Amino acid sequence: MKRLVALLVAPVVVLAGCGGGGEATEPEVSETPSPGTADTGSAAASPSPSETVEAASARPKVVGTVASGLQAPWGIDFLPDGSALVTERDTERVFQVGDGEVTRVGQLDQTEPDGEGGLLGVAVSPSYAEDATVFFYLTTGDDNRVVRATFRNGRLGDATPVLTDIPRNDYHDGGRLLFGPDDMLYVSTGDAGDTENAQDLESLGGKILRITPEGEPAPGNPDPDSPVWSYGHRNVQGLAFDDQDRLWASEFGDQTWDELNRIEKGGNYGWPEVEGRDGELAGAIEPQVQWATDDSSPSGLAFVDGRLWLGALQGQRLWRVDVDGSRARDQKGFFVGDYGRIRTVVTAPDGRLWVTTSNRDGRGEPSREDDRILLVEP
Repeated sequence: MKRLVALLVAPVVVLAGCGGGGEATEPEVSETPSPGTADTGSAAASPSPSETVEAASARPKVVGTVASGLQAPWGIDFLPDGSALVTERDTERVFQVGDGEVTRVGQLDQTEPDGEGGLLGVAVSPSYAEDATVFFYLTTGDDNRVVRATFRNGRLGDATPVLTDIPRNDYHDGGRLLFGPDDMLYVSTGDAGDTENAQDLESLGGKILRITPEGEPAPGNPDPDSPVWSYGHRNVQGLAFDDQDRLWASEFGDQTWDELNRIEKGGNYGWPEVEGRDGELAGAIEPQVQWATDDSSPSGLAFVDGRLWLGALQGQRLWRVDVDGSRARDQKGFFVGDYGRIRTVVTAPDGRLWVTTSNRDGRGEPSREDDRILLVEP
């Protein structure tokens, strides 16, 4: 484990404007104490007794602010030196956060931000030490796509398409990237507002894809000629592997249930015929956990020490879910309403969590410090 990047004492940046638009401002690194660090339990779809009584020492705590003044940060992944690359959805900017600095290292101009689309996920190559390659998921005028670029000496090179023709819209664009234990790249996509995409195995929409770093269908896929790993998804924005190499995904529901799913090779997760555990579709895999949509809208997902952590946008909280073998149980919400919309959750090299707010995405109510990367002791 490499050390977590050092935090620099700095004033909190004052933002220009309160919405998703306005003039782009430069973020800063800060360890200014954040308000509202008290945790708050909240009811889920099926509360358990463990949600009501818990020792204070077992609760997550916000112990600092890694960076402030960001604008709708979306993707985070860590480089071998312990610093992180961070994307901003609407500005197309990429920052390196580390060694007490936030440095703008590039901008992907081919992106066409629109609604929920823009510059989304980022993933650092498992062979970064040899190839200095990083991958991005972005929205263009024609599609969503995966691109790759080199990142050397603090500079981001030109982006080259790896996988194209993922359906795009101004909503339901998916966008999370994650390298698995098998060194294959997992890509989450949305149905792009066309529900038929999710069950259509010829479409890349409403899927979790598994590809090689060159963009080809990965060896061992259900169809050797297709990148599709699982299907029947509405809009997956969170991916995480647990300590047994099982893949989990968080998924936006429609009007009733949001979902946490354990992903199986070739699995059908039911959308649009099934939402949550309601309805029946032969062969569809039911979610491990479901939440009322007002309580969640789950985006980022991370795993640490036997637990999954989910960022909730509409629910404005950090969800914690215990993993017991192949099952998920005992969900509990923290920081309810304290920091507004929470988008991305990643595990840092030291085992703590980096958690981003998403209050400048056009749907939130930004505070003076937003958007922030919070440092959470799980």
